[in-house]
Amino acid sequence: MANTKPPKELQSWIEAKKRHRLSQMHIQMARELGMNPKSFGKLDNHKQEPWKVPLPRFIEDLYVNYPFLKEGAWKETNKPGLTRLRF
Repeated sequence: MANTKPPKELQSWIEAKKRHRLSQMHIQMARELGMNPKSFGKLDNHKQEPWKVPLPRFIEDLYVNYPFLKEGAWKETNKPGLTRLRF
Protein backbone atom coordinates (compact mmCIF):
# COMPACT_ATOMS: atom_id res chain seq x y z
CA MET A 1 0.00 0.00 0.00
CA ALA A 2 1.30 3.47 -0.90
CA ASN A 3 2.17 6.08 1.68
CA THR A 4 -0.67 8.63 1.64
CA LYS A 5 0.68 11.06 4.24
CA PRO A 6 1.21 14.63 3.02
CA PRO A 7 4.75 16.01 2.90
CA LYS A 8 6.15 17.38 6.16
CA GLU A 9 6.32 20.95 4.85
CA LEU A 10 2.55 20.88 4.22
CA GLN A 11 1.61 19.17 7.47
CA SER A 12 1.77 22.40 9.51
CA TRP A 13 -0.49 24.13 6.99
CA ILE A 14 -3.04 21.30 7.19
CA GLU A 15 -3.05 21.49 10.99
CA ALA A 16 -3.44 25.29 10.91
CA LYS A 17 -6.35 24.98 8.47
CA LYS A 18 -8.19 22.63 10.84
CA ARG A 19 -7.31 24.43 14.07
CA HIS A 20 -8.20 27.95 12.91
CA ARG A 21 -11.06 26.95 10.58
CA LEU A 22 -9.54 28.47 7.45
CA SER A 23 -10.55 27.74 3.88
CA GLN A 24 -8.15 26.54 1.20
CA MET A 25 -8.27 30.03 -0.32
CA HIS A 26 -7.04 31.58 2.94
CA ILE A 27 -4.27 29.01 3.25
CA GLN A 28 -3.10 29.73 -0.30
CA MET A 29 -3.14 33.49 0.31
CA ALA A 30 -1.16 33.06 3.55
CA ARG A 31 1.42 30.88 1.80
CA GLU A 32 1.83 33.42 -1.00
CA LEU A 33 2.35 36.15 1.62
CA GLY A 34 5.04 34.06 3.30
CA MET A 35 3.21 33.75 6.61
CA ASN A 36 4.16 31.16 9.20
CA PRO A 37 1.31 28.79 10.19
CA LYS A 38 2.75 28.41 13.68
CA SER A 39 2.13 32.12 14.38
CA PHE A 40 -1.60 31.95 13.59
CA GLY A 41 -2.45 31.29 17.24
CA LYS A 42 -1.43 34.76 18.39
CA LEU A 43 -3.20 36.35 15.42
CA ASP A 44 -6.44 34.42 15.90
CA ASN A 45 -7.57 35.50 19.35
CA HIS A 46 -10.08 38.15 18.36
CA LYS A 47 -12.59 36.94 20.96
CA GLN A 48 -10.23 37.73 23.84
CA GLU A 49 -8.81 40.86 22.21
CA PRO A 50 -11.71 42.66 20.50
CA TRP A 51 -9.50 45.18 18.65
CA LYS A 52 -8.20 42.39 16.42
CA VAL A 53 -10.02 41.30 13.29
CA PRO A 54 -10.75 37.60 12.68
CA LEU A 55 -7.86 35.70 11.10
CA PRO A 56 -9.51 35.02 7.70
CA ARG A 57 -10.32 38.71 7.27
CA PHE A 58 -6.79 39.67 8.41
CA ILE A 59 -5.25 37.42 5.73
CA GLU A 60 -7.59 38.81 3.06
CA ASP A 61 -6.73 42.41 4.00
CA LEU A 62 -3.01 41.68 3.86
CA TYR A 63 -3.35 39.93 0.52
CA VAL A 64 -5.32 42.75 -1.08
CA ASN A 65 -3.01 45.49 0.23
CA TYR A 66 0.32 43.73 -0.30
CA PRO A 67 2.17 45.70 -3.01
CA PHE A 68 4.32 42.80 -4.26
CA LEU A 69 1.29 40.80 -5.42
CA LYS A 70 -0.12 43.54 -7.65
CA GLU A 71 -0.84 42.85 -11.32
CA GLY A 72 2.63 43.60 -12.70
CA ALA A 73 4.57 41.46 -10.26
CA TRP A 74 2.37 38.38 -10.57
CA LYS A 75 3.67 37.17 -13.94
CA GLU A 76 7.28 37.39 -12.79
CA THR A 77 6.72 35.35 -9.63
CA ASN A 78 4.18 32.84 -10.94
CA LYS A 79 5.38 29.26 -10.75
CA PRO A 80 4.25 26.79 -13.41
CA GLY A 81 1.16 24.88 -12.39
CA LEU A 82 -0.17 27.48 -9.96
CA THR A 83 -3.23 29.55 -10.71
CA ARG A 84 -4.05 32.93 -9.32
CA LEU A 85 -6.95 33.28 -6.91
CA ARG A 86 -9.95 35.14 -8.26
CA PHE A 87 -12.45 36.79 -5.98
